Amino acid sequence: MRYADGGGLTAKGRRRREAVRLEAAGLFADGVTAPEVARRLRVSSKSAYQWQKAWREDGAAALTSRGPSGQRCKLSPRCQEKLAVYLDQGPAAHGWDQDQVWTGARVATLIGRKFHVSYSVSGATRLMRRLGFTPQMPARRAAERDEQAVTAWRESQ
Repeated sequence: MRYADGGGLTAKGRRRREAVRLEAAGLFADGVTAPEVARRLRVSSKSAYQWQKAWREDGAAALTSRGPSGQRCKLSPRCQEKLAVYLDQGPAAHGWDQDQVWTGARVATLIGRKFHVSYSVSGATRLMRRLGFTPQMPARRAAERDEQAVTAWRESQ
């Protein structure tokens, strides 16, 4: 199953699941057994038993959401905004003048140069996608593009 934010539940999904767990805490407080909680809330009995154990040890607070899973982004939101500006400027503005293509490797190098943070190629690619960029796609039209020739060709078709 693929999730909306690339590996975890959306905020709405986390809130929905947390509400179910907290409802289970209320049922446990009323003396309802774990199998009955599982039946009423339409969850697995394994989940109900795990929730009951956590509830016994730490109360309802143990059943609250811990937020999104996975590693946090190494760049602050401000640095991500700066990176988006750098990406908008194009590769040529940062020393890659052979073509106008942002690759994951180039972005990882750019992040290292500008922010002194190490990113893998795949991590840089995921960050690019979160910022709305696609790797290995030209950021702009070709510098050599002749608009008049393109217009003439379109009219002749």
